[in-house]
Amino acid sequence: MRIGLLGTGPWAHRVHAPALAAHPGTEFAGVWGRRPAAAAELAAPYGVPVYEDLDELLAGVDAVAVALPPSVQGELALRAAQAGRHLLLDKPVALEPAAARRVAETAAGRGLASVVFFTLRFNADQSRWLAEQAARDGWFTARCEWLGAVFTSPDSPYAASPWRKEKGALWDVGPHALSMLLPVLGDVEHVTAAGGPGDTVHLVLRHAAGASSTLTLSLSTPPEAAVDGVGLELRGAAGLTRMPARNEGPVEAYGRAIDALHTAAAGGPAHPCDAAFGARVVEILAAAERSLDGGAGLAL
Repeated sequence: MRIGLLGTGPWAHRVHAPALAAHPGTEFAGVWGRRPAAAAELAAPYGVPVYEDLDELLAGVDAVAVALPPSVQGELALRAAQAGRHLLLDKPVALEPAAARRVAETAAGRGLASVVFFTLRFNADQSRWLAEQAARDGWFTARCEWLGAVFTSPDSPYAASPWRKEKGALWDVGPHALSMLLPVLGDVEHVTAAGGPGDTVHLVLRHAAGASSTLTLSLSTPPEAAVDGVGLELRGAAGLTRMPARNEGPVEAYGRAIDALHTAAAGGPAHPCDAAFGARVVEILAAAERSLDGGAGLAL
């Protein structure tokens, strides 16, 4: 599979490019970026071509891997799907539910494979744990914390990200939390949000199957308090279980996301983290944002 990379930011440098270059059965086919000089810098170590014309890249690949801000990703992912290209997307798919739905509907309508890279869903230990919990019934409640120091750590490469500054933890790490909760507790039918210090947000979710969950999300946590800041626990008829700690990096996880795209594109079943799932996550985040702005809970 020939995969072209759209985007040149820190995540593309750290994760997308090395994973694409190392993946067996994948040809890292080129880079397109909104800044040609940045695209050339990213492409150089891998000896892949740089495209200044996006349509030219789309004409020569089977799929695109997107490492762009969500405000841009939705439009360009739709363009790639309209050109008949499989999609390996990042979270969130877009910032507007309608834009995310258009991507999902176009990909499905054209028979294209799509995978959204929610990091924990492709980490080996976390994905195994999740499958075990999803196979059990009787969950009562869940508690999830994602406490990061992006905006308080002096050396964070993501602190200058304009979209993260604008949308905060709700849209940056909220998708990760939802990607782990929904397969176990089911879809969300009601959400209430309250703000905390900095970009911190607290969510209370009621799930369609009857369980509830609470989330605390922040990119403004003091660095000293962000140690071991990612956690998820479930309580129910099976007792108490906690998600295992992460013990591998995102490049390995991204390699599994590429595997999933290969499988779906070859005629296998759609991956659970496809564009339709990504669109539902966007709908829940948008409802949470409206609740945060309006001070009231919202039914979905």
